[in-house]
Amino acid sequence: MFSLVNCSNCRTPLQLPPGARSIRCAICQAVTQIVDPRAAPPPPPAASSGQHHPAPPAPSPYNHAPPGPPPPAHGRKKAVICGISYRYSRHELKGCINDAKCMRYLLINKFHFPESSILMLTEEETDPFRIPTKQNMRMALYWLVQGCQPGDSLLFHYSGHGSRQRNYSGDEVDGYDETLCPLDFETQGMIVDDEINATIVKPLPYGVKLHAIIDACHSGTVLDLPFLCRMNRSGQYTWEDHRPRSGVWKGTNGGEVISFSGCDDDQTSADTSALSKVTSTGAMTFCFIQAFERGHGTTYGSILNSMRSAIQSVGNDSAIGGGAVTSLLTMLLTGGSATGGLRQEPQLTACQPFDIYTQPFSL
Repeated sequence: MFSLVNCSNCRTPLQLPPGARSIRCAICQAVTQIVDPRAAPPPPPAASSGQHHPAPPAPSPYNHAPPGPPPPAHGRKKAVICGISYRYSRHELKGCINDAKCMRYLLINKFHFPESSILMLTEEETDPFRIPTKQNMRMALYWLVQGCQPGDSLLFHYSGHGSRQRNYSGDEVDGYDETLCPLDFETQGMIVDDEINATIVKPLPYGVKLHAIIDACHSGTVLDLPFLCRMNRSGQYTWEDHRPRSGVWKGTNGGEVISFSGCDDDQTSADTSALSKVTSTGAMTFCFIQAFERGHGTTYGSILNSMRSAIQSVGNDSAIGGGAVTSLLTMLLTGGSATGGLRQEPQLTACQPFDIYTQPFSL
């Protein structure tokens, strides 16, 4: 059975194989020596910073940060990008890892996120802590908000399967909890919107901004944010109040959270047969990136309108052109033509209502 120890240098939790007497940290390369408890007295209660203590064998995902880039000074940009293809399973998706790569490219090249501050979770990662399992996704979400300070800009992007399940607590307007499906969801279960909200929304302090880009089925309110922007085809909108009748607060601790999602809670994203090689969960990410390439990324309203218009014609040649990032996306997905629009409508939710046509978008 594995146990956890903290790295002697950067304090990252490390999984210690049975019988091991030392372990090298994959982040800072420091070697932590493990004292055999049979040969050494227990440490005194007031231990110095140089001593190392095994963590509990079954740590809570809310108590430890995942292996990843060491957090730099505050006022930083941090992102968790998760793309799951479920390869070799009956749930396989074709475009999700490409979505993750393209979002990373966008964040680095347009929004100047440091490469070291982006934590990627895909099946292509060689670090076992960066495979998008349920536990690793939980740890990554905790890392995203851990130690955040005023001025920080955080982003969570997910491309993969989404689902929903009956809610029995009465805190969902439609009676369903929305969920994300980790790579091992069939054995470990899904991540429910209540947990996502409790992990990355509720703790967010004043001055910190979090954006979520959720490219999945049934994803409209997957962050459980209190307000949903209901927009019609002509661009007029109203804010729907999704606060639970129980009075449970689903907002932040003073921070700002805004989420774009691929479709409404009762909708499914387009499938591969509708988009050829531009796959189901690729449609929304594609249209989000394209909004910036076409100069429509100035306000939240302009982005949402651009995405909704583009997703109806994503199969047309005119929807595939222009821009370095879009060109990369087209190259990765190899294009493909389809006929007709998609029956999915991207959604916008937030912790507080605002004027979507005047508030500038910034990461």
